[in-house]
Amino acid sequence: MDADILAAFDAAISDGVDVLSLSIGGAPAEYFEDGIAIGSFHAVKNGITVVASAGNSGPTPGTVSNVAPWIFTIGASTVDRAFTSYITLGNKKKIKGMSLSATTLPRRKYYPLITGASAKLDDVSEVDANLCELDSLDPRKAKGKIVVCLQGGGGTTEKGVAALRAGAVGMILTNDEQSGNEAFPFAHVLPAADVNFIDGQTIYAYINATGKPTANITPVKTVLGIKPAPSMAAFSSRGPSFIDPEILKPDISAPGVGIIAAFSLASSPTGSKFDKRRVPFNLLFGTSMACPHVSGVVGLLKTLYPLWSPAAIKSAIMTTARTLDNEEPPMKDSSTNDTATPFAYGAGEVTPNQAMDPGLVYDLTIDDYLNYLCGRGYNTSLLKRFATKPFACPKSYSLSDFNYPSISLSELSGEVTVTRRAKNVGHPGTYFARIKSPPGVSVSVKPETLTFKKMGEEKKFVVTFHPMSKVESRDFVFGQLVWSDSDGKHKVMSPIVIRRK
Repeated sequence: MDADILAAFDAAISDGVDVLSLSIGGAPAEYFEDGIAIGSFHAVKNGITVVASAGNSGPTPGTVSNVAPWIFTIGASTVDRAFTSYITLGNKKKIKGMSLSATTLPRRKYYPLITGASAKLDDVSEVDANLCELDSLDPRKAKGKIVVCLQGGGGTTEKGVAALRAGAVGMILTNDEQSGNEAFPFAHVLPAADVNFIDGQTIYAYINATGKPTANITPVKTVLGIKPAPSMAAFSSRGPSFIDPEILKPDISAPGVGIIAAFSLASSPTGSKFDKRRVPFNLLFGTSMACPHVSGVVGLLKTLYPLWSPAAIKSAIMTTARTLDNEEPPMKDSSTNDTATPFAYGAGEVTPNQAMDPGLVYDLTIDDYLNYLCGRGYNTSLLKRFATKPFACPKSYSLSDFNYPSISLSELSGEVTVTRRAKNVGHPGTYFARIKSPPGVSVSVKPETLTFKKMGEEKKFVVTFHPMSKVESRDFVFGQLVWSDSDGKHKVMSPIVIRRK
C-alpha cells in the first residue's frame, strides 16, 4: 500500500499541484515507517501543502494519525445546522432527535411504543433484540408499533430493516453510554429518529413506568442557527501524538459532521446491501469531510500569497483559529459536553477570513524539518528517506526550538526555554505578548514586544516555563500565547500544552 501512496505523491509532484487533500490515514507510525509521512515530506519540499484527516477513532486519547509536523492534521467539528425529528411521548414530553428518514408518520397520531427486548423472538437473547439485530424481532409483538433500539452491534441500516421486517411503523435509535450525547441524522429505511444517551434513558424510563406507552415521530426538518456550535465531534481522533507528544496534534478543526457531499450512484446512501436507494448527494461524517474544508482554505491562501511556504500557510490558519462557540463560551467536547481541549481541536476552529491577514507567521524550511528529524535521533540512513542529498545534522538541536505554531512540553520537570521566530507578513507594527498560563506553570516571554519595520522581517523570542509548585497531577494542562498589535487588528494565537514530570 505504501508503494501506491508514494506513487500518488510522485504523480502530484510531477503535475505541479499546490495542495494535496488526504482523507486517509491509519494507525500512527514512526515517520520513517509511514508512507504518508515520507510522501508528504517530499511534497512539502516541492512547495505543496499537505492536508490530512486526523482519523475517526475518538474520543480515545492518543488516537490521532498523520502526525508528522510537515502535515496539516485536521480534526472534525459540528456545524450550526441540524436535521431534526421530534419524538413526542404519550405523556406529552418532546424529545429532539436527528434523522434523514424520507418516509413519515401521520402527524399527531400516536403509536404503541415498545423496546426491542420486549419485542424479541422467543429464541433470541434480550441483548440481540435490544440492539434490533436482523431477525431478532417478533412480528406479533412489533407490528404497528414504534420500536426502541440501542446503538451498537450490527449496522444502523440493519436495525431499521429488522424493525421494518417485523412490521414496525417506526424506530427510535438511542445512543449507548459510550456513544454519549452526540446523535447523528441517518437515512433510515423507515420513519425513525436518533437520540443521545440521556434522552434515550428518558424514553426507557417512560416505557418502564407506563402501562401503555405511546409516541409519535415528526417529519424531518432542517434547522439553522443551532447553539452551541461548533463542538468537537466525539469520533474525531484525539491527541496527544504517541509518536512525538512535543508536536501538538491535531493542528486544527473544521466542519466534519453532517456535511452534504456528492455521492456515487454505485452505492446506497447507507452502504447496506439491504438498501436499494440511490442518491447523487449524501450527508457524510468524519475527519475525511473536515480535511477538504481546510484544503480549500489552503488553496485560497495559495492564490493570495503564491510565494508563501506550506508552513507559512499552515501557521496563518492555525494562529487565527477560534476556540469559542457561537454562544462565546469555549468549544465543547460532544462526547462529554465538557470544555474541549487542544487535543481535540488543536489551535481551534478554522476561520478562513482571518487567515487571509494573520499579521505574523511561524515559518519553517526543509532544513528545519531535517534538523527536527536529527533531534529525534534519525541517522544518515533514515534521513535518506526524506533528504534527496546528504544532510549533515547539527552538533546539537533542541526539539523545543522547532518553530511550530503551537507549544507542547510533555515532561516539564524544571525550567525550560522555548525559542520561536515570528515573521511579519503584514504592515510594519509592534506586537505585544500576552500569556494565559497553564495551571501550576509560570510562563514568561522575552522580549515582551516585537517591532517589525518591514514585511518579511523575522524576530526571535524566548518563552520560559517553570513549575510553580510540587506536582500534584501528571495530567496535561493548557494555556495560550497571544501576540497582539497596537490597534488590535491582529491576534496571533498559539496553544500551549504542558504535562509535569
